[in-house]
Amino acid sequence: MRILVAGVTGAIGQQLASQLLAAGHEVVGLARSKGRAADLENSGVQMVYGDALDRDWVRTTTRRTAPDAVVHLLTAIPANPNPKRVDKEFALTNRLRTEGTRNLVDAAAEAGVKRFIAQSIAFVNEPGQGPADEDAPFLSNPPQAYRPVLEAVRELERVTRAAGGLVLRFGHLYGPGTGFAPDGPFVAQVRAGKVPVVSGGHSVFSFTHTTDAASAIVAALSADTDVSVLNVVDDEPAPVHVWLPELARILGAPKPKSAPAFLARFAVGGWGVLYLTGLRGASNARARRVLSWEPRFTSWRDGFAADLGATADA
Repeated sequence: MRILVAGVTGAIGQQLASQLLAAGHEVVGLARSKGRAADLENSGVQMVYGDALDRDWVRTTTRRTAPDAVVHLLTAIPANPNPKRVDKEFALTNRLRTEGTRNLVDAAAEAGVKRFIAQSIAFVNEPGQGPADEDAPFLSNPPQAYRPVLEAVRELERVTRAAGGLVLRFGHLYGPGTGFAPDGPFVAQVRAGKVPVVSGGHSVFSFTHTTDAASAIVAALSADTDVSVLNVVDDEPAPVHVWLPELARILGAPKPKSAPAFLARFAVGGWGVLYLTGLRGASNARARRVLSWEPRFTSWRDGFAADLGATADA
C-alpha cells in the first residue's frame, strides 16, 4: 500500500513511517521543511515539502503522489506550550485541524483515495464516572483560552467523519519526541520539582505511547470497519496523584509538592488548572475490538520505566 503521511516528522509520524516501511508499505511524507527529515529520507520515505494550508499545492501533491491512503497527523504544537496562552500558541495547529483537514480530505477525494485517517485527542470529554467511551460528549464549557482549540478539534472530527474517514483519538502522548521523552521539557520540570499535585491531583490521564499510536494507525489502515472514531489509549487511566509521583520516583526526582487550585491558576491559567484537576480518562475497549489492536505498553507504568528508568541518574 502507498500511504501519504501528512506530518511525518512529528513524534507519531516518525514512528509510523518506521512501522509502515517495516511492513513493506511505500511511504510518502509531507512536511513543512527539511529540518527533521534527513533520517526519514535515508530510511526510504519519499519526502515532499510544502504548506498544507495551500489548498492547490495539497491537491496537486496528492494527485501526483497517488496514495492509496492518507494519514493526517498535522500539528504545530510548541515543544513547551504555555497553558495560559494556549489560544495563541495553538493558533497554527487550529488552522491545520480546520483548513488543513478540509484541504487533505478534498484532495484525497479528488485523487480517489479510499482510506483517510486523522489524529484527534482523547482527553476533552465532560467529567463523568469512569473512562469515557467514544460517545461521551466533549467539554461543554471549557476555559476561554481553550475554546478555539476545542472547536478546531470538533471541526477536524466533523469533516473527517463526514468524508467517511476514521478519527483516532490519542491520549497524552509520551515517547521519543514528546515532552515525556528523557530530554523532554515536561520531564525536565519534574526533575526540577516544578510540577505540583494541584488540589489533590484528581485529573485522570489516559496515556498513549507514540509506538502504540503508530501501531493503531497501521492496524486501522487494513481494518474492515465502518466505525468512525476510536480512542487509542492504554489500559490504565490514572489520576495525577498516582502517575506524577511515580514518574518522579522513576526519574529520581523530588516528590511533587501540593498546591491549591487558586495558586496554580496564577501560574498556568484556567486551562492549566483544568488539565491538572478535571480531566477524564478514556476507554480503549472499542479500538481493541474493532482493530484487533493491543498496545505494546498496556500501562504507562511500563512505558515510563522503559523510556525513563535508565535516565534516572543522568
